[in-house]
Amino acid sequence: MTPLLEVSHVCYAYHTLSGETTALTDITFSVDEGEFLVIVGPSGCGKSTLLSLLSGLIPAEQGIIRLNQSPLNRHQTNIGYMLQKDHLFEWRTIYKNVILGLEIQKKETSKNLAHVDQMLKDYGLSAFKNSRPSELSGGMRQRAALIRTLALDPSLLLLDEPFSALDYQTRLNVCDDVYTIIKKEKKTAILVTHDLSEAISMADRILILSKRPARITKIMPIRFINSQMTPMQRRQAPEFKHYFNDIWKELNANG
Repeated sequence: MTPLLEVSHVCYAYHTLSGETTALTDITFSVDEGEFLVIVGPSGCGKSTLLSLLSGLIPAEQGIIRLNQSPLNRHQTNIGYMLQKDHLFEWRTIYKNVILGLEIQKKETSKNLAHVDQMLKDYGLSAFKNSRPSELSGGMRQRAALIRTLALDPSLLLLDEPFSALDYQTRLNVCDDVYTIIKKEKKTAILVTHDLSEAISMADRILILSKRPARITKIMPIRFINSQMTPMQRRQAPEFKHYFNDIWKELNANG
């Protein structure tokens, strides 16, 4: 099977008047359709820079990135990007927020709007479609932000620490919600996080980066006996602590 995403020997450096700072070096990996890949690494190693490259926001200086076997470009519209904050507009209702991307891209077809209505219903927001963002909890706002991203039916979903602004209890619940939605919608996702427990609880594979200039030190498959477990259930499984210890050792050996 041909991977959905292919990253081959990608390098990137930041250039300033004071000199060049290499952020990423010789990054090579692939992601299959429907896979959930999580990227971890030391703080400041270039995880968010890698997401910016994968989204097409910045071009790679060396190497190539292919999505659906075609080179990535800055005008890519089939990539969804979910940020740390939900960025919902208070002057728009939840419904108007979640269809914003469809409005901008002029894709307000009956099929797309029906899909939005169904997601609002499936994920517990239908009763709040006419509410303002300030009337919703942090977890509900994140669900709305994810529905807004999924409304455009992206081939690839990028998530840059989307739970970091939430309190711990809400974060655990939203992690379950987001994982369930992504799997139900059969989306391919790449998550960046500094939280190892979060990474293990959600990932099919974990990509471990070294300190800057970041290189891939290991790509670790994550397998639980029960493949249908939610992230919260994974945290309680016996395999969980072994993965945590292995990743911790890898980060400290190469970070």
